[in-house]
Amino acid sequence: MANMAMKKNEMPAQDPKVRAHNFDEVALGYTPELAMDEAARCLQCKKPVCVAGCPVQINIPLFLAQAAKGDFEGAYETIALQSSLPAVCGRVCPQETQCEGKCVRGIKGEPVGIGRVERFVADYHNARKATGAEKPISNGHRVAVIGSGPSGLTCAGDLAKKGYSVTIFEAFHIAGGVLVYGIPEFRLPKAIVADEIEGLRELGVEIATNVVVGRTISIEELMEDGYEAVFIGSGAGLPRFMNIPGENLKGVYSANEYLTRVNLMKAYREDSTTPIMRGGRVAVVGGGNVAMDAARTALRLGAEKVYIVYRRSMEELPARREEVEHAIEEGIEFLLLNNPTEILGYRNEADRRDPKNGFVTGMRLIRMELGEPDEQGRRRPVEIPDSEYVLDVDTVVMSIGTSPNPLIKDTTAGLEINRWGGIIVDEATGKTSLEGVYAGGDAVTGAATVILAMGAGKAAAAAIDEYIRNK
Repeated sequence: MANMAMKKNEMPAQDPKVRAHNFDEVALGYTPELAMDEAARCLQCKKPVCVAGCPVQINIPLFLAQAAKGDFEGAYETIALQSSLPAVCGRVCPQETQCEGKCVRGIKGEPVGIGRVERFVADYHNARKATGAEKPISNGHRVAVIGSGPSGLTCAGDLAKKGYSVTIFEAFHIAGGVLVYGIPEFRLPKAIVADEIEGLRELGVEIATNVVVGRTISIEELMEDGYEAVFIGSGAGLPRFMNIPGENLKGVYSANEYLTRVNLMKAYREDSTTPIMRGGRVAVVGGGNVAMDAARTALRLGAEKVYIVYRRSMEELPARREEVEHAIEEGIEFLLLNNPTEILGYRNEADRRDPKNGFVTGMRLIRMELGEPDEQGRRRPVEIPDSEYVLDVDTVVMSIGTSPNPLIKDTTAGLEINRWGGIIVDEATGKTSLEGVYAGGDAVTGAATVILAMGAGKAAAAAIDEYIRNK
């Protein structure tokens, strides 16, 4: 019988005053009892619309039914049929706009905590699994995957299970892509990512790090080396800026650089070769999940005050509600309906004459109000005349989006690109304009979600398999 409680079981979490000063995971996870109780809230609909909301089409009612009975291994097997990264997705997927956003329980109450149960099931399995997964029998075909983020890992995993010899080429010295360099430890422990990657290695996937495709080797050379197909999952690592005065001052970072330095290069350590400015007053410009990550990271690095500067209201803020609530609980201040017009900074007159020598000392903001809706239906922010003021800050982090890196485009003849820098593909298969070359994830769409990138990697793997078999 279904559990008809109107609200989800609360997720146990660290106390905000404690977690604001450490990088330990904020959410502590369900107990077996909580997971079973939450899974029992599923009504087992005959037409489960939650599945339609999942980009990788997990059989959600089945895994919830298994979890409700305490069959956590069975639930894991159901999830793993469609998802290569369940422990990751249970933590960082925006379930509220995908599977949970479709859940009928959300009509008169809160939807089933699908993501929370998925996380528990994955953690339960990973804590008990035997090492050394059985390697599939080789089918004699080779595929190259560029990038070890969510789309690349998914594509590689699905192909390896079919017997393909897969090599992932990763530009950084550690595999994982945005899961490693972009998402902080307190949201996604890196040990979990490493565990998922080790599972791919057990399937026979090879990972070559410190290889920059487009510099170290080209796509054409990969094909000449005997790879029969290539999947491009190189992500969207090119940061955007506002092009306002002062963005070249010391203490101004893109969120991409800021998080990469902290998460991947450990810039907060005293002996770091890539140090980062710590403490003081920090302003993060933007309202997405990456902005929340950067702001909460700054707090943990010792900032005395952290602001989120966003030009629209809280209702338009694109970040996940859970991340916004966590940020507010931790003491981050939201300056809504504000927009930067200039970053200020110099120490003396010499620095004023040569701004490249200056450090950030403040940010000029102008207050906004919401006008008519724009082409996306969101009310357009409009400046309020004579409302400028100066905010005292030492560090500014720009988190207003990223674009695909142009390196592969610039070094691969015939690869068609759209005006935003994304690779043009067939939406159903990920096929590009080049024979045997497929692409997916942020390299195609621009910055999006982990699960959407995984869905693209999964679709491309199926298309690559069909392409090579038919060839």
